[in-house]
Amino acid sequence: MASKIDFKDKLKAYYKPKTAPEIVDIPGFNFMMIDGYGSPESADFKTAIEILFSVSYKTKFLIKRHQGIDYGVMPLEGLWWADDMNDFLKGRREQWRWTLMIMQPDCVDQESHHTALEEVKKKNDPSYFKEIRFEIFKEGLCAQVMHIGPFADEHKNIIRLHNLIIKTNGSFDGKVQKHHEMYLSDFRRVDPKRMKTILRQPFSNIPALR
Repeated sequence: MASKIDFKDKLKAYYKPKTAPEIVDIPGFNFMMIDGYGSPESADFKTAIEILFSVSYKTKFLIKRHQGIDYGVMPLEGLWWADDMNDFLKGRREQWRWTLMIMQPDCVDQESHHTALEEVKKKNDPSYFKEIRFEIFKEGLCAQVMHIGPFADEHKNIIRLHNLIIKTNGSFDGKVQKHHEMYLSDFRRVDPKRMKTILRQPFSNIPALR
């Protein structure tokens, strides 16, 4: 029997970064995604997480059954911004906008996503699942870093990313190239001091790197 594929390990350049900021070119990957608005403590935010994992796990089981490929479901990720970026920078969480998403391996396509979605909807209120979508997301050139610790301490590492972008003659726009976080730890259960979160900021231009 084939062993389970760990795509975090296969894609370690993107999912196992260093604790020092680095520049990486991110290719396009398939994602299941849900857009939302408001605080991370809101009911909509929690429901979006449940929906994404429900459909992702159902997809994984269908792929294993029909294609014989077993893999670990990828971690939750989030894009964050605000209509007025001062709301984001000053922590006015009720004004935040977000896209929650989970990367899907190449063996998952629109058809398998749709089949999994329809099976999950049979056992749940189908109206909860109307916002989920499946699409390719490509960030291109980014600065990223591994943050270890609580979310409240992320700011210093975010500034390090921004400084690296500026140092390389790059620029960014937080409303267009959105702040990106990948939650390698389950923040609902893990001690905040031990949480691992990848922080990523895409460039808005392509500088001549040396």
